[in-house]
Amino acid sequence: MRPAARLQASIDIIADIMTHHRPAATALTDWGRNHRFAGSGDRSAIGTLVYDALRSRGSSAHFMGSETPRALVLGGLREQGIFISDIAALCDGGAHSPAPLSPDESRRLEHADTEGTAPWVRGNFPQWLHPSLERTFGALTISQTRAMARRAPVDLRVNTLKSNRDEVLAALSQFGASATPYSPLGARVPAPGSAARQPHLESEAAHGKGWFEVQDEGSQLAAALACVKPGMRVLDMCAGAGGKTLALAAAMENTGTLNAYDADKKQIRPIFERITRAGATCIEVLDGGDEAAVLAKGAIYDRVFVDAPCTGSGTWRRRPDAKWRMKPPHLASRLAEQQKVLATAAKLVRPGGRLIYVTCSVLPEENGDQIAAFLAANSAFSLLPYREVWREALPGDPPPSADGGDGGLLLTPLSHGTDGFYVSILQHND
Repeated sequence: MRPAARLQASIDIIADIMTHHRPAATALTDWGRNHRFAGSGDRSAIGTLVYDALRSRGSSAHFMGSETPRALVLGGLREQGIFISDIAALCDGGAHSPAPLSPDESRRLEHADTEGTAPWVRGNFPQWLHPSLERTFGALTISQTRAMARRAPVDLRVNTLKSNRDEVLAALSQFGASATPYSPLGARVPAPGSAARQPHLESEAAHGKGWFEVQDEGSQLAAALACVKPGMRVLDMCAGAGGKTLALAAAMENTGTLNAYDADKKQIRPIFERITRAGATCIEVLDGGDEAAVLAKGAIYDRVFVDAPCTGSGTWRRRPDAKWRMKPPHLASRLAEQQKVLATAAKLVRPGGRLIYVTCSVLPEENGDQIAAFLAANSAFSLLPYREVWREALPGDPPPSADGGDGGLLLTPLSHGTDGFYVSILQHND
C-alpha cells in the first residue's frame, strides 16, 4: 500500500472506532481481516497512525477545530512532528488517498498550538478526570499525562528458571535491547520511530524457549515487591493470563506452592500454555470463578497478591483509546470490585503474612483511597512503607513515588519510564 492509502485507511478505522464505540485493537483486526491485500508492514503502519491519533485526540481536536476522524489523524501526524509539507503530500486526492488539505486545515496545522489551553487539552485526557489526576500529580499533571500519551517501549522479563539477562540481551541485540533501570530481570526494546515497525518479539526463538515474557518493568517491580521466597505458600488472587504469576514462580525458584486464581475463567485460560513454556512447576491453577473453594482454604498464605481490576489508566500509552471510552460509571464499578477482592483477600493471609495490592491505575480513588478505607476497616493489617520493602526486595535506592507519598509506590512513564502502576504492601499483624 502507498503511504497515502495507509493514511486513508487509518481515517476509516478511526471513524469505525468512533461510530461503534469499540476498542481500537478490535477495529484494526477487523480491518485487516477485510483487507487481505494489506501486508504486515501495512497493518503495522496503519496501527501506528491510529494509535497516534488516539493519543493526541484532545490536543488535535483543539488546534484542528474539529473532532472528525480526518482531523484527528492529521493532528496526530502533526503532534508526532511530521512536517506540514509531508502531510500535504500524503493528502494527494488520488485513488484510496485523503482529499487535499483545505486552506483552513493547512493554517491550523501550521499554527498547531495548545499553549494556555485547559490541562485536559494539553494533557490529552477526558475533562472529567482532571480533579482526580490533579489530586495525584498536582503541578505536574500536564507533564505526567503528556508522558502517558507517548509511544511505549516493549519491556521483557527474563525467566530465571531458563535463562539470564545477559543471554536474553544477546539474543535480542538486533532490536536494540538494553537492561531496564530498576528491575534486575528486565530488558527493554525502544519504541519505534514513525516509519519503523514494532518488532514481534513473541515470534523469536528465545521466547519459544521460555527465556522471557513480555512484561512492563512496572509490572515486574510490582511482583518483586511481593518479596516471595522459595518454599512459601502464595496466592495470586487475580491472575488473569498469568504474567505476574510466572514472575512470582521464578522468584520462588519452583519450590513451595503458588496458587493462581481468577474470578473470570476465560481470563485465566491462557495461563496453562505459558506455565508449560516457562517451566514453572510450582503453580497450581485453581478453578476460575470458584471463590468459595478459595475461601475454604482459610488464612494459610504467606503472600496474597491482588492485581486488582481497575480502570487501566496507567496503560494509556499502550491503549490510548481506553481513556476516551472511560466514563464515571466504569470507575464506580471498578471501585466496588476492588473493595470486594480486598475483603476476600484479607481472609486468606496468615498472621505475619502480607497482602500486596496492585493496580495499573494512577487514580487516587483506586489506589491510596482504597488502602485507607481497607485499613480503617481491618485493624489487623498495617501498611509497610514501600521504601522498606524495596530495600528488602530490589537493588539500588528506592525511587520517589510519583504522587509524593511514602506509603504505596506509584510508578509512571514520566517519573520511572514504566506504565502507571500502584503497589501497596499490607502486613497481617495478628
